[in-house]
Amino acid sequence: MSISELVSGGIWNAQRAQRRYISIGQRRWPFPSSIFLLIASLIVVSLVLLVPGYLLVRAIGAGSETVQTLASSRTWAALGNTVLLTGAVVLSTAIISLPMAWLITSSDLPGRRVWGVLAALPLVIPSYVAAYLYISLLSPRGVIQGWLEPLLGIERLPSIYGFPGAWFVLTLISYPFVYLPVRAVLQRMDPSLLEAARSLGYSPRQAFWRVTVPLLRPALTAGSLLVALYCLRDFGAVSLLRFGTFTRVIYNRYQVYRLNEAAAMALVLVALAGIILYLDHRSQSKGRYARLSAGSARAASPVRLGVWKWPALFFVGLVVFLALVVPAGGLSYWFWRGLNQDWAVRDLGPTQSNVASLAALARPAWNSFVVSLGAAVLTISLALPITILVVRKPGRVSHTLERLSYVSSALPGIVIALAYVFIGVNFARPLYQTLPMLLIAYMVLFLPQAIGAERSSLMQVPAKLEEAGRSLGKRSSHVFRRVTLPLVRPGLLAAAVMVFLTAMKELPTTLILSPIGFNTLAVQVWSNITEAFFARAAAPTLLLILLSSVPLALITLRDGHNN
Repeated sequence: MSISELVSGGIWNAQRAQRRYISIGQRRWPFPSSIFLLIASLIVVSLVLLVPGYLLVRAIGAGSETVQTLASSRTWAALGNTVLLTGAVVLSTAIISLPMAWLITSSDLPGRRVWGVLAALPLVIPSYVAAYLYISLLSPRGVIQGWLEPLLGIERLPSIYGFPGAWFVLTLISYPFVYLPVRAVLQRMDPSLLEAARSLGYSPRQAFWRVTVPLLRPALTAGSLLVALYCLRDFGAVSLLRFGTFTRVIYNRYQVYRLNEAAAMALVLVALAGIILYLDHRSQSKGRYARLSAGSARAASPVRLGVWKWPALFFVGLVVFLALVVPAGGLSYWFWRGLNQDWAVRDLGPTQSNVASLAALARPAWNSFVVSLGAAVLTISLALPITILVVRKPGRVSHTLERLSYVSSALPGIVIALAYVFIGVNFARPLYQTLPMLLIAYMVLFLPQAIGAERSSLMQVPAKLEEAGRSLGKRSSHVFRRVTLPLVRPGLLAAAVMVFLTAMKELPTTLILSPIGFNTLAVQVWSNITEAFFARAAAPTLLLILLSSVPLALITLRDGHNN
């Protein structure tokens, strides 16, 4: 009797238990391994689906109140503000990133290697940090106004609050989401494509728009999708700049315990994110961008800018100045102010008070490090079963689980936090406002990041290596531990670094789900800047950026050394 007959007939034999197989996709695998991966994946996906499930149950249970909330002018105003801000930021980041990536990658721009590094650094600045720094500098009675008044007699600057400020700040800190993938494509592009276009009579400008830009479309679309989701999720910048998007309105409703209204608005926000993801999927599925013939890989000669060299240098320098130098200068100014004035403690000298204030940051810094590291380990561990199913056992079940896990990419942190508050209060009281619940919420929020990095790494490991290990009589778990895991370790490390960085900066989830008395750097920065204690916020902000930058720098240097 064959193995397939044993399974289909339901005949269980203890002596043949190690030889049983089930078919989840196109391959057959040992039964215990498949069942373990499937159960683990179902548990993870269930944790993700709890959030939209909570929103639906809450909205349906509220009945007429939900209908009134959805029909209210405040909801439609929040929807209009959210769509307007997201569209404006997506458009402006594309306009900035495309020429910047081309200038740094394909032209003879002076110092383009240095500009390439500097242009990506705004990615480590949290939105609420950039917002508070620009508010302190450019508000009507801010630092810049104080400097200009004795010189030019300017008593008040134009207001930075509202849509202009939110659009300006979010554009400056989110353009690297588009710049980085576009730059990566330009670095790998075969120069023979442009040479062929030129041989057909196209001018350099025509060749760029007819050949280069269409090949950059997937990167532009992917980066713009990240920018759109970033804007939908952002809470800190829009709250500080007083622009009424969904995240700000939802948090205000939560603060006054109007949870039914918050859930109804959150459902609209999730639907909006889902529409964006659907449109992106449709746009990506309509084109083919792969090369159909082999070619030699060689570096393209930099395009000479000629008289446009200095305008191009001014453009790149201006973007880096506004996105990086100005926030760094503002942070340095407030840090210096804090060291000299605002940290003074009664009955202590300046040196003693500064030491005491710096020592007070040790606990929030440690809490931030521990919870971010825990989120990274938990997320990459729980993402691994889904990744293995998708890559090694492709099929309807595995791909359905993958698509369901990506639902969290449409869930802003504040929505996930509200869902788990409800779950904790009503069904898991011992877990409410504990670190395990906070880590689970982080896992749900950052799961797509981990799956994407792990999947790309595992796809590069040939399945024949694992099959060879099993042919020697080794168990699947042993083969995975001794063969597969060392090969996918770089992908796991990259996934862990991404989760660590985003968890370190995550604000609304931390604000709502943190245990009582559990203070992180993000929470401390937020509490100080909401009370306009800019100097006190400078030190934890600086420490937050440093802790976020170190892992990214280490993995970047490691990758550069390996290459």
